[in-house]
Amino acid sequence: MPHPKAMPRLLSPLPQAARLFSGLPLFAWPLCLIASLAALLAPALWNGFAVVFYDTGGYVEAALEMKLVPGRSLFYGLFLWTASLGWWSFWGPALAQALAVVWLLRILLRCHDLPAGPLAVGGFSLGLSALTGVSWYAAQLMPDILVPLTALALWLLGFRWLRLVWIERAGLGLVALLGLLSHMSCLALAMGLVLVIIAGRLFCRRWPLHITLAPPVAVVATALILMPLLHLALTGKGGYTPGGPTFLFGRLVQDGIAQRWLAEHCPTPGIKLCALQHRLPTTADDFLWGGLSPFLDIGGWTGDSEPELKQLTRAAVSAYPGMTLWTTLRSTAQQMVKVATGDALEEDHHDTRGILADFLPGMAPSFKAARQQQDQVTQELFDRLNLIHLPVALASVFALLPLALLCLRAGRHDLAALALYVFLALLGNAFICGALSNPHDRYQSRLVWLAPLVVAMIALALGNHRCQRLSSHSGAHLPSPL
Repeated sequence: MPHPKAMPRLLSPLPQAARLFSGLPLFAWPLCLIASLAALLAPALWNGFAVVFYDTGGYVEAALEMKLVPGRSLFYGLFLWTASLGWWSFWGPALAQALAVVWLLRILLRCHDLPAGPLAVGGFSLGLSALTGVSWYAAQLMPDILVPLTALALWLLGFRWLRLVWIERAGLGLVALLGLLSHMSCLALAMGLVLVIIAGRLFCRRWPLHITLAPPVAVVATALILMPLLHLALTGKGGYTPGGPTFLFGRLVQDGIAQRWLAEHCPTPGIKLCALQHRLPTTADDFLWGGLSPFLDIGGWTGDSEPELKQLTRAAVSAYPGMTLWTTLRSTAQQMVKVATGDALEEDHHDTRGILADFLPGMAPSFKAARQQQDQVTQELFDRLNLIHLPVALASVFALLPLALLCLRAGRHDLAALALYVFLALLGNAFICGALSNPHDRYQSRLVWLAPLVVAMIALALGNHRCQRLSSHSGAHLPSPL
């Protein structure tokens, strides 16, 4: 083995190939940013237009008409308006979302003492885009990508506050606030994650972690206060984004609880569904969106149906607590493993098509020319992608807890806490979306890419730790140059 002092002579001069790249650091970050954004926006670039969903048009409509639409946040609609430069181009919102992903990846790696240079950030961006469905959410005109970004922002604000500079703290707070205002499920998840951060402060005192409660609590409290006030100022109607009780009743329909209550308690004064119970469908989606659903007969999404559905939900849950608990656990478990990429993206989004054609005619030609509107985004495409995405997601989710224990043994308490935090975020999201609405792949797959991200971070950290130990051990046996 060469003497350590001889190593520099063996490595010098640099090979000619290395000299060609000696100027790479000057261009490394621009190249990293271009490659990362290209990967995260690949679905939109291939499509020729930002990816859309059924709900996209509803967000646009809410912002255009300054009104509260059930299940469609006015604030995400305003984000679309702002980032598109006044409905000039929807590439703006997609680009902003992808930039936010890259930025948070950089901060997350740096704050955990992992390589956070252009090569590492670019590698993580490309790897996640290839192995998970993150790019389909970053490139999509939906607030779904803000859910995982909010979870990461709250983690950094709560667990890595001292590692952040002031502009990062402000930026993370704004990202989290946008996510909280953009979807009620994100707000509910954030409230649960604040409880997780508080529990970490109380029960992990022996771990060498500095947990700061004020920033994440302040962000969530601001959203809870700000949303109804801004709604009142902008639309003249206060309160939160409407529609929550309707989605919950839809889940009771899907599990047969609503049908059982109606069969055993009708006729009941004031309950219109008693006369329509024979027309109740067997799935939540058919109840909420079906053209022949009795939901339309009692007022539909106008808001007239909400008092009756609230009353029915309270009565059914009180009458059948055991059945409600069992179906809640079952729906949560189902949602936990429903993580396929591409849920309903291959279908005809006629509502969005109509709204863009009516209200944004300047974008209509490029929207109609996109592959998605030409039926080239197919289930077969997602079936092929999910041959990779599904096993990577599920294996990573169920590796989080064992890897957390491994990190504890290696002294990486920060990564152990991160793995546990992400697992609880996934579990909380499964409960909120599966049990309080109804299980869909989209609800969990928008967040599940955090699991492979954390697994890769842990693998990198433990690999570096092992290499350092081996290097230290080998160095101890080298003959002394003296």
